[in-house]
Amino acid sequence: MKVILIKDVKGSGKAGDTLNVADGYGRNYLIAKGFAVEANAKNLNDLAGKKASAQHKIDVETADNKAVADKIGGKEVVIKTKAGQGGKLFGAVTASAVSDALKAQYGVNVDKKKINLNTEIKAFGDFSAVIKLTHGVSCEIKIKVIEE
Repeated sequence: MKVILIKDVKGSGKAGDTLNVADGYGRNYLIAKGFAVEANAKNLNDLAGKKASAQHKIDVETADNKAVADKIGGKEVVIKTKAGQGGKLFGAVTASAVSDALKAQYGVNVDKKKINLNTEIKAFGDFSAVIKLTHGVSCEIKIKVIEE
């Protein structure tokens, strides 16, 4: 019996896989528990449509991320912050602050979780960070911390 898995089944396969299984295992376990559907023409066509849709979504997201990376890659982000005694910062410049600065200066929304600061920024000066967007798209930016 040929089935299409709807959910991941340990030892059998992942969701979306098409398997040849014993008739009893297919009818009495996989289909009965809702882990799979029978692989008829309609279900195979639906699976192909879902895979094509998922691939299209990934392609669009990758293109959007490449556009963002081209827009901000190699650019310098200026962050103004207050200083304490001895020219040290109050606290530190975080990925959240870098994200806010990117939005204000370049109009680009970047999630703070995607910004990897190479070092902790606790002083004035020039620093660098890597922004890792989805699907292998990444870029590097320069961060300039100046006194407010």
